[in-house]
Amino acid sequence: MKRKATYRLMVTRREMLYVHDEFDHSLMLVEMEGEPIDYQVGVAGEFVSRRSVTFHDRIRGNGPMKGYAITNFREGSVCTSYEGAREGDLTKGTWKAYKGIGKLANLKGNGTFTVKPGQRDREYILEVEGDYDL
Repeated sequence: MKRKATYRLMVTRREMLYVHDEFDHSLMLVEMEGEPIDYQVGVAGEFVSRRSVTFHDRIRGNGPMKGYAITNFREGSVCTSYEGAREGDLTKGTWKAYKGIGKLANLKGNGTFTVKPGQRDREYILEVEGDYDL
């Protein structure tokens, strides 16, 4: 089944180190928590929480990223891995479900995502779409 969702993400922790091999090359580890802006309630029930941890390798703000997220619902959770790249204000990439818990134990799924800046400092908007099978 095809699904779409939009989440508001807030940075809860960020650690950054400069590589010093060229101007503005940094490595970052970022933790974010999210809440839905627009999503459809599925077989696992209402949304409870979302947390992600992402590794960024950036030069002048652009570059690849890779991470993991867990989204919890009343009767199940889904663990996803994702990777993509940031160029300018947009980050685009792909995601894949690698583990389901509870009513989502047999979930398989993958798709695409886009992240753009939100209205406030440390806020981002995540748009996700993909195909799921239970």
